[in-house]
Amino acid sequence: MRAVAELRSRFHGSLHERGGLECQLHDTAPHRLEAPRSRERKEAFVDSVADFVILCERRGIRFARATDYPDYYPERPGGKIGRAIEVEPFDTHRIGTWWETARAQDGVVFPLKTDDVWLLSRAWSTPGGFVRGARFVGRAVAGAAQRKKLVGAGAALVCALLEVALKQATPVWLSSPVEELVVDEGRVVGAAVRRGERELRVRTRKGVVLAGGGFAHREDWREKYHGVPGYSSAITGDQGSAIEVGQRAGGAVDLMDDAWWGASIPAPGTDKSPAFLVGERSMPFSIIVDSQGERFVNESASYIDVGHRMLERAQADRGPFWMISDARHTRRYLRSFAVEPGATKALREGGLLHKADTLDALAVAIGLPPERLRATVARFNGFARTGVDQDFARGSSAYDRYYGDPLVRPNPNLGPLAKAPFTAVQLVPGDLGTKGGLLTDEDGRVIREDGSPIEGLYASGNNTASVMGNTYPGPGSTLGPAAVFGLRAARHMAAQRH
Repeated sequence: MRAVAELRSRFHGSLHERGGLECQLHDTAPHRLEAPRSRERKEAFVDSVADFVILCERRGIRFARATDYPDYYPERPGGKIGRAIEVEPFDTHRIGTWWETARAQDGVVFPLKTDDVWLLSRAWSTPGGFVRGARFVGRAVAGAAQRKKLVGAGAALVCALLEVALKQATPVWLSSPVEELVVDEGRVVGAAVRRGERELRVRTRKGVVLAGGGFAHREDWREKYHGVPGYSSAITGDQGSAIEVGQRAGGAVDLMDDAWWGASIPAPGTDKSPAFLVGERSMPFSIIVDSQGERFVNESASYIDVGHRMLERAQADRGPFWMISDARHTRRYLRSFAVEPGATKALREGGLLHKADTLDALAVAIGLPPERLRATVARFNGFARTGVDQDFARGSSAYDRYYGDPLVRPNPNLGPLAKAPFTAVQLVPGDLGTKGGLLTDEDGRVIREDGSPIEGLYASGNNTASVMGNTYPGPGSTLGPAAVFGLRAARHMAAQRH
């Protein structure tokens, strides 16, 4: 409980310090009602984090701290390293056959923890990476020896919450979309739910909470609000249906023009999702360039910052984008997009990955001006020798260095591109989901354009306009508010006398 108390103290205190998290969550773009990131909503979020964690622990959910993982702007007032918490690896046998309905079981499932990722990426190139790799393997082997099927990360969270719901006999319906809200004298009193061929009208005593995700895969909305078709790593069911249902009931929306952006590699086939890059672009011996062969961003920055810069560059007709690396980037580090068997071949056959013995030959292969790329690399290599990126300050933040290589000096993010063969992989502005949705107040109530709440209607998660505004201050900026405002909505509903 000490960790929870410290989390609350640091997170809450930073709102009251000059700058602090207030500075991290603030942006200057005008927004209707100021609701997504209003003072009241931010206060409600930080004040309720401990409430959520304590409630979960009382229901048997076990948390661990990601002690090495920094906020995305750790040098800002109120910033911290090791703030994030996550659910301990979970044995799926505890939820029985329900595991067979989980999307996570379709992929490669490991008992992975957050701080495993950055060290596993260099498991064969640094001592720390090797030790963490051995520890990870040991955890997996120990679980298997005890006949446990352990999962980590988001799968662990979902399984743990589902176990609580099952223990308290909460009915869980699958494949049952809400098609319409039932409104009586201006108050939401139920919902029309589709179950197979039947439409059921479910009456509620307290209210309805919409938590149906964003609109990452709704192409007409992506074109309308973002001006791009979207390269999303979110689930394909992210179609904006919950947002639409709330709008028809009178709910206002905001932040529809934004998303949880980041550099991604487009999928080489229609049956695959884009590969969202987190650590690879921070590792030394690599840079990101635009269609003119020029760097335009700190490659190691928070992924949403990189994504925003890519979108700006694309609007100036400076795409497509490429991550250029030398042989050491390929040889020394585990790159997520090359883990799956046959992935590299598929990328190469799809024209998304190219390799050449010289930078000039690589530039010709991907359509860049050779002399421009050569000059860009020469300038970057100079920064690598001095340890100071004079253009974009790469490696100056603890967040940058988290995914760097401590054996590369003087800057763990700035290894020079000098060893052939050279590789280029195409990048696009991808995302983890959309940011925009229904406007809600500090209790998760959906509000109208005039700021008044719709009685009986609540929302949380990615079908709401994010409390984080246009930024992404640290890990858990989606799941944290989804959980907290879901709980606040439940507590507010429970107090109603209807």
